[in-house]
Amino acid sequence: MPGWLVLIIAMSAACAVVVAIALLRPQRLGEDDDSSQTPDVLEYMTMMIGVVYAIVLGLAIAGVWEARGAAEDGVRTEAQALHEVSERAAVYPTAVRDKVRQDIDAYVGHVVNEEWPHMAETGTLTDHGTALLARVRHDVSGHVPRTDVESQMYQPMVDQVAAADDARHARAQNAAATMPGVVWFGLLTGALVTVGTIFTLQIRRSGRELMMAGVFSSLIAFLLFLIWQFDSPLGREAESVAPFLDLFPGAVASG
Repeated sequence: MPGWLVLIIAMSAACAVVVAIALLRPQRLGEDDDSSQTPDVLEYMTMMIGVVYAIVLGLAIAGVWEARGAAEDGVRTEAQALHEVSERAAVYPTAVRDKVRQDIDAYVGHVVNEEWPHMAETGTLTDHGTALLARVRHDVSGHVPRTDVESQMYQPMVDQVAAADDARHARAQNAAATMPGVVWFGLLTGALVTVGTIFTLQIRRSGRELMMAGVFSSLIAFLLFLIWQFDSPLGREAESVAPFLDLFPGAVASG
Protein backbone atom coordinates (compact mmCIF):
# COMPACT_ATOMS: atom_id res chain seq x y z
CA MET A 1 0.00 0.00 0.00
CA PRO A 2 1.46 3.41 -0.97
CA GLY A 3 2.62 5.63 1.87
CA TRP A 4 0.36 8.51 0.88
CA LEU A 5 -2.68 6.22 1.03
CA VAL A 6 -1.70 5.00 4.50
CA LEU A 7 -1.36 8.63 5.59
CA ILE A 8 -4.80 9.59 4.26
CA ILE A 9 -6.44 6.58 5.92
CA ALA A 10 -4.73 7.25 9.26
CA MET A 11 -5.61 10.94 9.33
CA SER A 12 -9.18 10.33 8.21
CA ALA A 13 -9.67 7.56 10.76
CA ALA A 14 -8.30 9.67 13.62
CA CYS A 15 -10.51 12.60 12.67
CA ALA A 16 -13.59 10.40 12.24
CA VAL A 17 -13.14 8.65 15.60
CA VAL A 18 -12.77 11.88 17.55
CA VAL A 19 -15.74 13.54 15.85
CA ALA A 20 -17.86 10.40 16.31
CA ILE A 21 -17.06 10.28 20.04
CA ALA A 22 -17.93 13.96 20.38
CA LEU A 23 -21.25 13.48 18.60
CA LEU A 24 -22.31 10.18 20.16
CA ARG A 25 -21.18 10.56 23.76
CA PRO A 26 -24.06 11.36 26.13
CA GLN A 27 -24.42 14.95 27.28
CA ARG A 28 -24.42 14.79 31.07
CA LEU A 29 -24.33 18.55 31.63
CA GLY A 30 -27.38 20.47 32.64
CA GLU A 31 -29.11 22.99 30.44
CA ASP A 32 -27.97 25.88 32.64
CA ASP A 33 -24.32 24.75 32.66
CA ASP A 34 -21.82 27.36 31.47
CA SER A 35 -19.26 25.62 29.22
CA SER A 36 -16.90 28.58 29.55
CA GLN A 37 -16.35 27.82 33.25
CA THR A 38 -13.79 25.06 32.79
CA PRO A 39 -11.78 24.54 35.99
CA ASP A 40 -8.38 26.17 35.76
CA VAL A 41 -6.65 22.98 36.89
CA LEU A 42 -8.06 21.09 33.89
CA GLU A 43 -6.86 23.73 31.47
CA TYR A 44 -3.41 23.67 33.08
CA MET A 45 -3.17 19.87 33.00
CA THR A 46 -4.36 19.74 29.40
CA MET A 47 -1.78 22.31 28.38
CA MET A 48 1.04 20.48 30.20
CA ILE A 49 0.11 17.13 28.68
CA GLY A 50 0.15 18.70 25.22
CA VAL A 51 3.52 20.36 25.82
CA VAL A 52 5.13 17.18 27.16
CA TYR A 53 3.79 15.09 24.28
CA ALA A 54 4.95 17.69 21.76
CA ILE A 55 8.47 17.46 23.19
CA VAL A 56 8.38 13.66 22.97
CA LEU A 57 7.18 13.81 19.36
CA GLY A 58 9.90 16.32 18.50
CA LEU A 59 12.62 14.12 19.98
CA ALA A 60 11.28 11.06 18.17
CA ILE A 61 11.16 12.86 14.82
CA ALA A 62 14.67 14.24 15.32
CA GLY A 63 15.96 10.76 16.18
CA VAL A 64 14.53 8.97 13.16
CA TRP A 65 15.53 11.86 10.87
CA GLU A 66 19.13 11.65 12.07
CA ALA A 67 19.14 7.88 11.60
CA ARG A 68 17.74 8.28 8.10
CA GLY A 69 20.45 10.79 7.17
CA ALA A 70 23.21 8.52 8.50
CA ALA A 71 21.79 5.54 6.60
CA GLU A 72 21.63 7.48 3.33
CA ASP A 73 25.22 8.69 3.81
CA GLY A 74 26.29 5.07 4.19
CA VAL A 75 24.57 4.08 0.95
CA ARG A 76 26.28 6.93 -0.89
CA THR A 77 29.63 5.86 0.56
CA GLU A 78 29.10 2.27 -0.58
CA ALA A 79 28.07 3.25 -4.10
CA GLN A 80 30.82 5.85 -4.48
CA ALA A 81 33.52 3.47 -3.25
CA LEU A 82 32.52 0.82 -5.76
CA HIS A 83 32.40 3.45 -8.50
CA GLU A 84 35.95 4.51 -7.64
CA VAL A 85 37.15 0.91 -7.84
CA SER A 86 35.48 0.48 -11.22
CA GLU A 87 37.06 3.65 -12.58
CA ARG A 88 40.55 3.04 -11.18
CA ALA A 89 40.60 -0.46 -12.61
CA ALA A 90 41.19 1.15 -16.00
CA VAL A 91 44.98 0.98 -15.37
CA TYR A 92 44.85 -2.81 -14.97
CA PRO A 93 45.22 -5.27 -17.85
CA THR A 94 42.09 -5.69 -19.93
CA ALA A 95 41.19 -9.12 -18.54
CA VAL A 96 41.55 -7.98 -14.92
CA ARG A 97 39.79 -4.68 -15.52
CA ASP A 98 36.82 -6.36 -17.21
CA LYS A 99 36.58 -8.97 -14.43
CA VAL A 100 36.56 -6.28 -11.72
CA ARG A 101 33.91 -4.22 -13.47
CA GLN A 102 31.80 -7.26 -14.29
CA ASP A 103 31.77 -8.41 -10.67
CA ILE A 104 30.99 -4.89 -9.42
CA ASP A 105 28.08 -4.65 -11.87
CA ALA A 106 26.83 -8.05 -10.72
CA TYR A 107 26.99 -6.94 -7.09
CA VAL A 108 25.22 -3.65 -7.74
CA GLY A 109 22.53 -5.33 -9.85
CA HIS A 110 21.90 -7.84 -7.07
CA VAL A 111 21.75 -5.14 -4.39
CA VAL A 112 19.22 -3.01 -6.25
CA ASN A 113 17.02 -5.70 -7.78
CA GLU A 114 17.07 -8.44 -5.16
CA GLU A 115 18.76 -7.46 -1.91
CA TRP A 116 16.93 -4.17 -1.42
CA PRO A 117 13.42 -5.70 -1.52
CA HIS A 118 14.65 -8.51 0.73
CA MET A 119 16.14 -5.96 3.12
CA ALA A 120 12.90 -3.96 3.23
CA GLU A 121 10.88 -7.08 3.98
CA THR A 122 13.11 -8.88 6.49
CA GLY A 123 15.54 -6.23 7.74
CA THR A 124 18.55 -8.37 6.77
CA LEU A 125 20.99 -8.61 3.87
CA THR A 126 21.47 -11.60 1.58
CA ASP A 127 24.33 -14.09 1.71
CA HIS A 128 24.64 -13.90 -2.07
CA GLY A 129 25.33 -10.17 -1.88
CA THR A 130 28.06 -10.82 0.68
CA ALA A 131 29.60 -13.43 -1.62
CA LEU A 132 29.51 -11.06 -4.60
CA LEU A 133 31.32 -8.33 -2.67
CA ALA A 134 33.88 -10.87 -1.50
CA ARG A 135 34.47 -11.72 -5.15
CA VAL A 136 35.15 -8.06 -5.91
CA ARG A 137 37.61 -7.93 -3.01
CA HIS A 138 39.38 -11.02 -4.35
CA ASP A 139 39.59 -9.50 -7.85
CA VAL A 140 41.24 -6.35 -6.52
CA SER A 141 43.55 -7.76 -3.88
CA GLY A 142 44.43 -10.88 -5.84
CA HIS A 143 46.07 -9.01 -8.72
CA VAL A 144 49.79 -8.47 -8.36
CA PRO A 145 50.78 -5.01 -9.69
CA ARG A 146 53.23 -5.16 -12.58
CA THR A 147 53.78 -1.49 -13.33
CA ASP A 148 54.31 1.64 -11.29
CA VAL A 149 50.86 2.92 -12.19
CA GLU A 150 49.24 -0.32 -11.05
CA SER A 151 51.25 -0.17 -7.82
CA GLN A 152 50.02 3.35 -7.15
CA MET A 153 46.40 2.32 -7.72
CA TYR A 154 46.53 -0.97 -5.85
CA GLN A 155 46.30 0.25 -2.25
CA PRO A 156 43.66 2.95 -2.92
CA MET A 157 41.49 0.36 -4.65
CA VAL A 158 41.88 -2.05 -1.73
CA ASP A 159 40.92 0.77 0.64
CA GLN A 160 37.85 1.61 -1.44
CA VAL A 161 36.68 -2.02 -1.35
CA ALA A 162 37.15 -1.99 2.43
CA ALA A 163 35.11 1.23 2.63
CA ALA A 164 32.33 -0.38 0.58
CA ASP A 165 32.36 -3.43 2.86
CA ASP A 166 32.20 -1.23 5.95
CA ALA A 167 29.30 0.75 4.46
CA ARG A 168 27.54 -2.52 3.68
CA HIS A 169 27.79 -3.60 7.32
CA ALA A 170 26.38 -0.21 8.35
CA ARG A 171 23.52 -0.73 5.89
CA ALA A 172 22.78 -4.07 7.54
CA GLN A 173 22.43 -2.29 10.89
CA ASN A 174 20.16 0.38 9.38
CA ALA A 175 17.96 -2.08 7.52
CA ALA A 176 15.67 -2.73 10.48
CA ALA A 177 13.47 -0.29 12.37
CA THR A 178 15.30 2.03 14.75
CA MET A 179 12.54 2.80 17.25
CA PRO A 180 12.14 0.26 20.10
CA GLY A 181 8.71 -1.18 20.73
CA VAL A 182 8.45 0.48 24.14
CA VAL A 183 8.91 3.88 22.49
CA TRP A 184 6.08 3.15 20.08
CA PHE A 185 3.91 2.10 23.01
CA GLY A 186 4.64 5.43 24.67
CA LEU A 187 3.95 7.42 21.52
CA LEU A 188 0.62 5.71 20.85
CA THR A 189 -0.47 5.88 24.48
CA GLY A 190 0.53 9.54 24.62
CA ALA A 191 -1.50 10.21 21.49
CA LEU A 192 -4.60 8.66 23.03
CA VAL A 193 -4.13 10.59 26.27
CA THR A 194 -3.46 13.87 24.47
CA VAL A 195 -6.47 13.55 22.20
CA GLY A 196 -8.60 12.37 25.11
CA THR A 197 -7.82 15.50 27.10
CA ILE A 198 -9.77 17.66 24.66
CA PHE A 199 -12.97 16.07 26.01
CA THR A 200 -12.15 17.40 29.49
CA LEU A 201 -12.65 20.93 28.19
CA GLN A 202 -16.40 20.43 27.79
CA ILE A 203 -16.26 20.14 24.00
CA ARG A 204 -19.72 20.55 22.52
CA ARG A 205 -21.17 19.63 19.16
CA SER A 206 -20.69 22.97 17.45
CA GLY A 207 -19.11 22.91 14.01
CA ARG A 208 -16.13 24.99 15.11
CA GLU A 209 -15.27 22.75 18.05
CA LEU A 210 -15.73 19.57 16.03
CA MET A 211 -13.52 20.94 13.26
CA MET A 212 -10.73 21.85 15.67
CA ALA A 213 -10.94 18.45 17.38
CA GLY A 214 -10.71 16.71 14.01
CA VAL A 215 -7.78 18.84 12.85
CA PHE A 216 -5.95 18.27 16.14
CA SER A 217 -6.32 14.49 15.98
CA SER A 218 -5.37 14.44 12.27
CA LEU A 219 -2.20 16.42 13.05
CA ILE A 220 -1.13 13.89 15.66
CA ALA A 221 -1.87 11.05 13.23
CA PHE A 222 0.29 12.79 10.61
CA LEU A 223 3.22 13.18 13.02
CA LEU A 224 3.01 9.54 14.05
CA PHE A 225 2.94 8.51 10.39
CA LEU A 226 6.01 10.68 9.79
CA ILE A 227 7.89 8.87 12.54
CA TRP A 228 6.77 5.49 11.20
CA GLN A 229 7.83 6.43 7.67
CA PHE A 230 11.32 7.43 8.77
CA ASP A 231 11.64 4.66 11.38
CA SER A 232 13.00 2.22 8.77
CA PRO A 233 15.55 4.47 7.00
CA LEU A 234 16.21 2.17 4.05
CA GLY A 235 13.10 0.03 4.01
CA ARG A 236 10.26 2.37 3.04
CA GLU A 237 12.16 4.97 1.02
CA ALA A 238 12.57 4.00 -2.63
CA GLU A 239 14.87 6.97 -3.27
CA SER A 240 17.41 5.66 -0.75
CA VAL A 241 18.81 3.40 -3.47
CA ALA A 242 19.35 6.37 -5.78
CA PRO A 243 23.19 6.47 -5.45
CA PHE A 244 23.43 3.02 -7.05
CA LEU A 245 20.97 4.01 -9.76
CA ASP A 246 22.93 7.17 -10.55
CA LEU A 247 26.41 5.65 -10.62
CA PHE A 248 25.59 2.25 -12.15
CA PRO A 249 22.61 2.66 -14.50
CA GLY A 250 23.83 -0.09 -16.80
CA ALA A 251 24.38 -2.60 -14.02
CA VAL A 252 20.94 -1.96 -12.55
CA ALA A 253 19.23 -2.35 -15.92
CA SER A 254 21.06 -5.58 -16.71
CA GLY A 255 20.51 -6.96 -13.21
